[in-house]
Amino acid sequence: MVNLSPISATQGVLPVTYGTLELCEICPDHITSLAAYRGQSDALSAALKSAHGMALPAVNRVTGRDGARAIWFGASVVLVGPAPDASLAQHAAVVDLSDGWCQLRLSGDRIDDVLARLAPVDLRWANFGRGHVARSQLVHANVAYHRLSETAVDIYGFRSMVHSIVHEITRAMASVHAFGHQ
Repeated sequence: MVNLSPISATQGVLPVTYGTLELCEICPDHITSLAAYRGQSDALSAALKSAHGMALPAVNRVTGRDGARAIWFGASVVLVGPAPDASLAQHAAVVDLSDGWCQLRLSGDRIDDVLARLAPVDLRWANFGRGHVARSQLVHANVAYHRLSETAVDIYGFRSMVHSIVHEITRAMASVHAFGHQ
């Protein structure tokens, strides 16, 4: 039998740096969708807290910590990091998305300027603080933005679109960097 090894979605493309701006790939062990069965949200939240130390997040929010997060993803929640505990399947449809999604981290002093060139929503630190999540567009790709700090945002996108996503982000980074050095 052939033993396949996982490869990075951005192999050979990232990291990219322009001044203090950096774009890199984060490779979590698992990305799992949790869609609560009807009437099971509270039970799923309790099971998630018991198994992974975090409750279900509120709309447009995140719970957990680096390495183990539950991220609001619209109709479902995405568990990023650990393999989902088997107990979660009693309360939710549990679907492994690890091969279909990627996680990128944009960081640096002027990320608000970069994000303004990419998204049709206001992702400035003043309005989009730590722990906030927005499902939106990144030029023409569907993504989720998760604010980590004033100078860092994680961007989740389809693995099949990662090269387009990286291209658009690096173009915006180059523009912001060049504009700041004129």
